[in-house]
Amino acid sequence: MFKLFSKPPQKPTDFSRIRVDMHSHLLPGIDDGSPDVATSLKLIKGMMELGYKKFITTPHIMWDMYQNTREIIAEKLDVVRTALKEEGIEVELHAAAEYFLDDHVAELLKNNEPLLTVSGKMVLTEFSLAYPSHSLKDILFEMQMQGYQPIIAHPERYLYLEGNKDFYEELKDAGCLFQLNLLSITGYYGKSAQELAQFLLKKNYYDLVGTDLHGFRHLEALQNKALAAPLEKLLNTGRILNAGL
Repeated sequence: MFKLFSKPPQKPTDFSRIRVDMHSHLLPGIDDGSPDVATSLKLIKGMMELGYKKFITTPHIMWDMYQNTREIIAEKLDVVRTALKEEGIEVELHAAAEYFLDDHVAELLKNNEPLLTVSGKMVLTEFSLAYPSHSLKDILFEMQMQGYQPIIAHPERYLYLEGNKDFYEELKDAGCLFQLNLLSITGYYGKSAQELAQFLLKKNYYDLVGTDLHGFRHLEALQNKALAAPLEKLLNTGRILNAGL
């Protein structure tokens, strides 16, 4: 009798529709992501089991903490690609970066240093989660003047924007793309981030989705079946660009 009123079982999340993960920290030993090659391979295999076919991993370039360069990232990418080949794991692995918009990035732009791109001229960017950045608009403007299209990583995690939601509209009007951290939907980063994600979803502001995978805790959390329905709804909008990267 009680079965008549029970909820239908939740479907597993179909990550194969996303196809490409464009935000992760899979290169070993250069930021707060994978610590070593063995872990990188296990994480990649775990993501493949979820349905992902291609990875554009994005180590931090945050000069106060992670002084990564194009050369360092390219070297680590080669190490992981070689290990994948030796293990007989066939998957596309590329590398860009998650640029923290600080004085170092401003200097790179001033010197016309080429930035690592997710695809085409798309550049993944982040800024302080704790307080507003006074130089943010200037750096984004200069980036665009040089032909780049900024992607704002996890905009729902900038909790101080709860009281200034118009700033999201300013960023969108300026031509920035928005990338959702998938786990934000489930409340993994807290209720406030979840509510901001819901707000941005209703506004149809997201263009890309990413795991922001750092380790096994994220891999396990991605198996939360609560992701399935909202992700399917988002993908059905036709706005999400991942599959074409």
